[in-house]
Amino acid sequence: MIYCGIDRAERTHDVTLVDDTGMLVAKRHITDDAAGYKLLLELLAEHGDTEDSPIPVAIETSRGLLVAVLRTGKRKVYAINPLAAARYRDRHSVTRKKSDPGDALVLANILRTDIHAHRPLPDDSDLGRAIAVLARAQQDALWNRQQTANQLRSLLREYCPAALDAFATWTNGLCRPEARELLKTAPTPTRARRLTRSQLQATLKRAGRQRGIEAEADRLRDVFRAKGAHQPPLVEDALGQQRLTLLLQLDAACTAADQLAKAVEEAFPQHPDAEILLSFPGLGIQLAARMLAEIGDDRTRFADARGLKAYAGSSPITRASGKKSSITRRRVKNDRLSHAGYPWAFSAPNGSPGAKAHYRRRRDEHGDWHAAALRNLFNRMLGQLYHCLQRRELFDERTAFPTELAHAA
Repeated sequence: MIYCGIDRAERTHDVTLVDDTGMLVAKRHITDDAAGYKLLLELLAEHGDTEDSPIPVAIETSRGLLVAVLRTGKRKVYAINPLAAARYRDRHSVTRKKSDPGDALVLANILRTDIHAHRPLPDDSDLGRAIAVLARAQQDALWNRQQTANQLRSLLREYCPAALDAFATWTNGLCRPEARELLKTAPTPTRARRLTRSQLQATLKRAGRQRGIEAEADRLRDVFRAKGAHQPPLVEDALGQQRLTLLLQLDAACTAADQLAKAVEEAFPQHPDAEILLSFPGLGIQLAARMLAEIGDDRTRFADARGLKAYAGSSPITRASGKKSSITRRRVKNDRLSHAGYPWAFSAPNGSPGAKAHYRRRRDEHGDWHAAALRNLFNRMLGQLYHCLQRRELFDERTAFPTELAHAA
């Protein structure tokens, strides 16, 4: 049996092959281009890599062209955590020496000795992986949009709190097109006070608002003209310039989030698992796409529902030593999947009487805090999702929450 380890870099990679006794079989230094990838595949084929008996490969990443080339056929690719690889390195040398060929050898030996303890990259479909790219990018765009909006909100507190009062009642606040258009039209409090009713109405129409324009313009005019403290004129103008630059960033972030959301809406319904995911209460297209992106569509990825729950961080973890024992929530988890679980569990009770009864029981009978009750509900519904995906079944309220529904009745 031959095992391969690859220590990747930006322009070159070190490749090492070892046999089942730990003997070094071959090592190469390849470039990160088509010629280097061809040399790598020829090296693997030279030492017995075939369609029926592929050589497993260990590498410290799960992305990139190199990984895409390695995943062709039935070859198993193992993405080893760099921290885990560093611990394995200490097993082979106490001098703490480090080199790229040595790291490739360590990765190959990880598979040779502990391949059972590591999980190969899932065999997801191309459509599933494409949806994962779009869903993660859309989530990143939302996080970037919120971060930029927070920076703009902090800036407005310094010299223009009236703007925050004006947009406080609007959904999404500073991210709304009307708010961004108004902040561009009047970057300083002085210019905002000079806006007439007709100018405010024109700005709202230009931003796409269609209803209640006159009343909203009157309200904004009163807010902007209210008396308050001001910065010196020169400082106010400088802060206004800073506001315009942040608005450019916010516009780009909002546009990116909207475009990626449309791309997800077009791609996700094409997936065979979309109907099952959307049958669950609390899951819309965007949130369901994020769940699919992290769970994948490889049915052999998780041995059982407990593995998926541990991966999501929803199941508790027990720490016991001697007479001490404690049960806490998991810290090591898939952060994206865990992040998607909170809004799912938060929204599910609105469309599921059983989920609502389960949440109330955790709060009233078990004394859970709000976050703990939601995490418990997410843990249960994640097990139900695993069951439905494995058996190709839609969500059924009576099967999912029989006890809660009986108590509610």
